[in-house]
Amino acid sequence: MNWSTPDLCDAHSEELRVAAPIFRDYGGEPKFAGPAETIKCFEDNSLVAELVDTEGRGRVLVVDGGGSMRCGLFGDNLAMKAIDHGWSGVVVFGCIRDADIMGTLPIGVKALGVHPLKSVKQGVGAQSVPLRFADADWHAGDYVYADLNGVIIAGRQLH
Repeated sequence: MNWSTPDLCDAHSEELRVAAPIFRDYGGEPKFAGPAETIKCFEDNSLVAELVDTEGRGRVLVVDGGGSMRCGLFGDNLAMKAIDHGWSGVVVFGCIRDADIMGTLPIGVKALGVHPLKSVKQGVGAQSVPLRFADADWHAGDYVYADLNGVIIAGRQLH
């Protein structure tokens, strides 16, 4: 990947949304990009589990977990499914779990923090909906770029 978020910001600042610097890096790939697929859920990762079991085609899964710090929405088992199905990365506005293993896997993962408790599974949530968190708007189909410098969102592929 021949890009960096600072370089993309320098070249395209007028058409980008820059996420607030609230995310930590947990995956083994600190740099990832792709079209977004969005999920809105709260302490229930049922839709996350369903979606990572479908063809990712290089997409980035963007999960609005409401910023909850009370359970993990994405763990090592789901990360392995995401890798096997071709997802490039995951951005979680909430927590992940299994951080020690996550750091060894070839996928980008950004989240607010880590929590050992798993989420409930009641099938509650919505897919492909507009999201608002980290001072940015996120839409399914937008292009997400993430690296050690931060996360940016564009309405189109920039590189």
